[in-house]
Amino acid sequence: MTNARPSRVPQHRIAETVAAELRARILSGADDYRLPTQDHLVKEFGVSHPSIREAIRILETEGLVTVRRGSVGGAEVHRPDGSSAAYHLGLALQGGRVTLGDLAAGLQMLEPMCAGECARRADRAEVVVPVLSANVETSAGLVGDGIAFTQAAREFHDLVVSFTPNATVRYVVSSLVALWSVQEEAWAEALTRRGEYPSRAEAESAVRTHRRIVEDIAAGRAAEAERVARAHLTATQELLLERFDDGVVNASSALARQKIRSGRHARI
Repeated sequence: MTNARPSRVPQHRIAETVAAELRARILSGADDYRLPTQDHLVKEFGVSHPSIREAIRILETEGLVTVRRGSVGGAEVHRPDGSSAAYHLGLALQGGRVTLGDLAAGLQMLEPMCAGECARRADRAEVVVPVLSANVETSAGLVGDGIAFTQAAREFHDLVVSFTPNATVRYVVSSLVALWSVQEEAWAEALTRRGEYPSRAEAESAVRTHRRIVEDIAAGRAAEAERVARAHLTATQELLLERFDDGVVNASSALARQKIRSGRHARI
């Protein structure tokens, strides 16, 4: 009776094991963590070059590394951040055919509570209020410039969420706000080109409401800050939804990718 030969572990399983270890190192390592060379990884894990290359390809598809080819080749590490979370969530919503109306409704539930949480911060006067006030003054100076005003006004929403103390809420809501900001800025650019951007009076009304929210946050009026934020959000969303309510969330266009990955909406 002959001895059975030991079965070989499939290369893809080896690659997945290596990828899992490298993924853990990237996620738990320092911000400046660098992936070792392929030769080093072959020696460390005792596997073949094809298995290492497959492991790196797995990480590349997850957006954790970018492989550079040529004389300056290598694998550049990317730790996930708010912009990558927003982008992948956006792809999931787009793939699920989620409408802008549905995204708007979700934001109405979640974003206003961030204003309330800002009002509950003990350090709000030193940390939150000065930044929000500066943004409001910037927005006031941009009234009349449709695209620039929209960007500054949307940044106010980004900032409110970024000051939310709970990290889980901050990551989730920041991703949704980033997705909505992309849609609204694209809308503003389209209407500006057609000369149909909302009136100066509407922009000035948004500035006044932002000031009111900042005042409520400064005074620690959490419930009122949340109420005003929800009413304001609903009103501003209607401007876009009356034209594109049935439109699907779009995170895959070149413009959307650029805006989301620029990091402007990810202040976590």
